[in-house]
Amino acid sequence: MNRNSPYGRDNDGNSSDVARERRVPRPLDAARLNEMGLAYVARFATSAGKLAIYLRRKLRERGWEGEAAPDIDSLIEKFVAAGYVDDAGFARAKAHGLMRRGYGARRIDQTLGAAGIAEDLRDEARGTEAQRRQAALTMARKRRFGPFAREGRGEGAGLDPATREKQVAALLRAGHCLDYARKVVNAVSEQVLDEWIDEIPD
Repeated sequence: MNRNSPYGRDNDGNSSDVARERRVPRPLDAARLNEMGLAYVARFATSAGKLAIYLRRKLRERGWEGEAAPDIDSLIEKFVAAGYVDDAGFARAKAHGLMRRGYGARRIDQTLGAAGIAEDLRDEARGTEAQRRQAALTMARKRRFGPFAREGRGEGAGLDPATREKQVAALLRAGHCLDYARKVVNAVSEQVLDEWIDEIPD
């Protein structure tokens, strides 16, 4: 087997010292930390909180050899001022994406909270009443809940109690409130749900 074998053996069948060696990343300094942050924001839409978590993790993994202590907060402030990090824009995009997939306000709040988004921005990103209702309808249609059930389409009220409770529980796990979950699962037809959404003014 040649020296390039993935099994790390040389021509004599012995373990290759080269294959066993792992390249040790160089510790970070201010310049490398800045470059790492720039590469991250160029690749991912992110929040200030998520960027801070990423940079602190890299510091733990690689260590620090800068002359002064690492100042992650100042670095992130610089990125925010340059427009590379926009918490409000991140919150809106993430919330809209979740709503389009059928997730509710509580799931949106949990996701944005984990990304370090401030409470006022989370409030703004939760969407309108009509958008939140539409998200519940989207999840019900995707999961075939209530009147969207394969069996007895249009007969959501006729679902057996155990099935209804399972569907309500699933909508709650998706972040919808109990009122929304019950309204969707107990609806007798798709038209009823369309009217439920339309009754909210734009």
